[in-house]
Amino acid sequence: MVPEFGQLALIIALVLAAMQVVIPLVGVQSGREWLMAYARPLAAGQAVFLMVSLLALTYAFVTDDFSVVYVATNSNTQLPTPYKISAVWGAHEGSLLLWVTMLGAWGLAVAWFSRTLPLDMVARVLSIMGMVSVGFILFTVHTSNPFERHLPSAPLEGADLNPLLQDFGLIVHPPTLYMGYVGLSVAFAFALAALMSGRLDAAWARWSRPWTTAAWVFLTLGIALGSWWAYYELGWGGWWFWDPVENASLMPWLVATALMHSLAVTEKRGLFKSWTVLLAIFAFSLSLLGTFLVRSGVLTSVHAFASDPDRGVFILALLGICVGGSLLLYAIKAPTVASVGRYQWVSRESALLVNNLLLLVSAFAILLGTLYPLVHDFMGLGKLSVGAAWFNTMFVPLSVLLALVMGIGSMSRWKSDAFSRLGQELKWACLAAILLGAAVPLLASGEWNWQVVMGMSVSFWLIGATLVDVWKKSRGQLARIPKLGVSFHGMVLAHVGVAISIIGVTMVSNYSLEKAVKIAPGESTELGSYRFEFAEAGHIEGPNYVSDATRFKVWRDDKLMEVLTAEKRRYNASGQIMTEAAIDVSLFRDVYVSMGEELPDGAWGMRLQVKPYMRWVWLGAIFMSIGGLLAVMDKRYRARQHKRAAAPAAKEAVA
Repeated sequence: MVPEFGQLALIIALVLAAMQVVIPLVGVQSGREWLMAYARPLAAGQAVFLMVSLLALTYAFVTDDFSVVYVATNSNTQLPTPYKISAVWGAHEGSLLLWVTMLGAWGLAVAWFSRTLPLDMVARVLSIMGMVSVGFILFTVHTSNPFERHLPSAPLEGADLNPLLQDFGLIVHPPTLYMGYVGLSVAFAFALAALMSGRLDAAWARWSRPWTTAAWVFLTLGIALGSWWAYYELGWGGWWFWDPVENASLMPWLVATALMHSLAVTEKRGLFKSWTVLLAIFAFSLSLLGTFLVRSGVLTSVHAFASDPDRGVFILALLGICVGGSLLLYAIKAPTVASVGRYQWVSRESALLVNNLLLLVSAFAILLGTLYPLVHDFMGLGKLSVGAAWFNTMFVPLSVLLALVMGIGSMSRWKSDAFSRLGQELKWACLAAILLGAAVPLLASGEWNWQVVMGMSVSFWLIGATLVDVWKKSRGQLARIPKLGVSFHGMVLAHVGVAISIIGVTMVSNYSLEKAVKIAPGESTELGSYRFEFAEAGHIEGPNYVSDATRFKVWRDDKLMEVLTAEKRRYNASGQIMTEAAIDVSLFRDVYVSMGEELPDGAWGMRLQVKPYMRWVWLGAIFMSIGGLLAVMDKRYRARQHKRAAAPAAKEAVA
């Protein structure tokens, strides 16, 4: 009965979403405020019924209701309860229900936190979000129903959740990433609503900025969590492989980063209006493209959910409607969009423009490398693959240029500046960055490595330029630094976070040590300054698996550092085998042990790795996320927004 209740709630949410599209827009066109006022309760009702539907599916998993096809396919009575809950979004149908539920939650948030916005703007924004909801709830009900029943009889046992997904990573990564994906719909809706109303002004940018930044924070954390999950779970110690689905999340992140900076210019200077609208459209379009790639079956990936071409056609149609419709509206309204104000080539505006161009070119390069093999195959020209070398060749130089421009941009003045002033302010930061960057490879390995010099120099440059900016804005007084504003501190943390991630990527890419060995209990082997002693082999029995396990003592300078236990698990229900790596974690290095196959003489094939500064890759993402969160939570900025947002509404009332 509960699954039917969940199905009914999903259908009611669809009806409410359709009403959310029509009624507020009719109110806007007719000027009837009482119709516009329905936007908020309809958005809230849609969100509530979507949450009810998701809870009903969760209940079916927790109670082992194998009469539901989706539960029987992705769960098992032996599955631990936390994984039964995360199994709700462990495959296509449930993950799509989570997607639309989060879309409803974002709509509820907009309805709740937009009390000071003009009613017609809120009506347009929620109506556009309702359009997206209608499309994806229809997709869920029509092609991906998670409540489909086994009739006339249900199996007594389920097939089990994919062992790769029986991990804490599944609990946190997809919800966080989806919150970022779906959150970009708010920026998209605000941009289209502003186009429809002709209100592309500073107030619109101010309304849109916190929502865009919040979505960016979730997307940043989601990507970092996915990278961390892949690192320890896949068993070979990598953290980014330019997998098509990894690329699908990185592309909207790059464009959303450009959008945040463009909104800042639009708010403060009234410039880049057309550019900002296009970035909002592109960011959400790329999030929809990621959904298409994951669920269409056009690619093969450990991250992909579905391989049903019919579903792919449906999503492609939704993508075409969203992108085509929004670009058509832009083409119609673009002649009426005019920016005000001027700026010189040397100015903060120019630096932010170059910053955005580099981010867009990076996203396009990744898009080209991701889609080209698919287009090549579709045209009957055969199969090919674009490997990590191509992506690195394209992306790394662009990232270096981006870091250089970030350092200059943070110090530049609005409207007009001079290279002579910037050079005078930043010369010591530049000199220190070059000297420190050149010293790192000599201290780390005693050998010159231009890649390390380049990566470390741009990192130190970005940190140095950011600190100089803080010092100048505080007029050299430490007591003034806390008074610079929460948003400014957020920007500082985000830029430092980028530098920290670059340091991590540079060090782990150039100084990782790896060794594949054949080793038996009682034997030892060395890797760098570490000695790995194979202490013993045995077996571990888990709640729904049994595993072969190997225990290694890790020594350094004759000092025992850690005892690591790596596993090779065989899951009872499916018989699938998963490798569980053992990792000794520290701030400056990871020691990584993963199992291969047992050999006839009792030895094991093992992979041993030492990865310096691995944690810095994700530490930088944490800094960036905290910086974005500070910008969203800045009360001074929010109070200013509320005060100014009320002005257009008051003028309309007088008119």
